[in-house]
Amino acid sequence: MPSPTKRILPLLGIAVATLLLGACASGPPRPDVDYKPDYDFSQVRSVAFYEDSGTVEGDNPLQLSDMQKERIDTGIRTALQNKGLTVVDDPSQADMLVSWHLLTQFKTDVRSYDRPGFVGLYRGYNRYSLYDCWSCIGPRQDIVSSNYTEGTFIVDMIDPELERSVWRGVTHSRLSGEQVRDQAEYNEAAAAIFSAFPPAPEDPGS
Repeated sequence: MPSPTKRILPLLGIAVATLLLGACASGPPRPDVDYKPDYDFSQVRSVAFYEDSGTVEGDNPLQLSDMQKERIDTGIRTALQNKGLTVVDDPSQADMLVSWHLLTQFKTDVRSYDRPGFVGLYRGYNRYSLYDCWSCIGPRQDIVSSNYTEGTFIVDMIDPELERSVWRGVTHSRLSGEQVRDQAEYNEAAAAIFSAFPPAPEDPGS
């Protein structure tokens, strides 16, 4: 039987696309967002990619291809530009840095199913039970387990002076085997992740 690592190696090539798109007809998954509440996001005008952006960690050590990284970077760049930000090549000229990375984790899904009872052949009636079973099977519960890989896609917006993240968007999804090459779908997924960026200013009276 192939090891878990060998089973997942062919999947990582399509993992991020599946994770970004959520693998469902309802569209990309809604991200979990956290941010520094006292940070002034209104001063951010330009963004550059962080040097170590695009790493993969966890149960699968295989790195993404350059083509896949480029599709993700293009989706993120498009989403930020649509927010009115300028994406520059030189990090030293940027007000903020963007970084993304993927975490993978092997998991097992265990589900139980109730199976109704079965009555087989019978012989002769009696006054107590109407018949005697030759093969009566009562209700039982079947348990089915399946292995899968869960991916966690994390996007950080980093203040270069503070050298720390001031905004984070996280999406979780079960990775599947559907390969996505259409850049428009990556753009849609990235737009969903940045839908809550920049965060609305805090109400001083709240």
